[in-house]
Amino acid sequence: MALDVTPHWFVARTRYFRQEIKIRDWLAQREIEHFVPTARIPVKRSGRGGRRMSERPLASNLVFVRTTKDEACSLVADYRLPMAWLVDCATHRMMVVRDKEMEDFRKVFDCSVEEGGLMDQPLELGDRVRVVEGPLKGVEGYVLELLGHTYVVVGLMGTLWARAQVPRAWLGKI
Repeated sequence: MALDVTPHWFVARTRYFRQEIKIRDWLAQREIEHFVPTARIPVKRSGRGGRRMSERPLASNLVFVRTTKDEACSLVADYRLPMAWLVDCATHRMMVVRDKEMEDFRKVFDCSVEEGGLMDQPLELGDRVRVVEGPLKGVEGYVLELLGHTYVVVGLMGTLWARAQVPRAWLGKI
């Protein structure tokens, strides 16, 4: 049986609440490519007044890891990371996100923390579009108009959605 040495983006669910950042830091120390959507938000200090900034995960209990299947299995079995790989119900195999989908999701997410960020569900699905100008050039998604602003919306696995505001002129219909 040939080993699959091609890295893929695998999706894991953490076993415990708010473990995403600890797992992310562990993966970063070992230089394993990963993505955990987070944002810095102000948190009220108890008893002292004022606010401090705190990093919080935006996709509850999800960690994305780009590695080979063997290494992914080893992370849980050998290193005992508190997470479990999501399984695709149709294929009964570990869930894989295509590189292009992950790249688009990360680009939109990185540009959207102030204007949008993760969305529970897209509010209106419009035309399928490609961004043709600016920092999101090449991203493919859907157009959304909300409160007079135009957004490109990209999704992962049909359950996570991110949006970033873009000028309408930067979008081309696919």
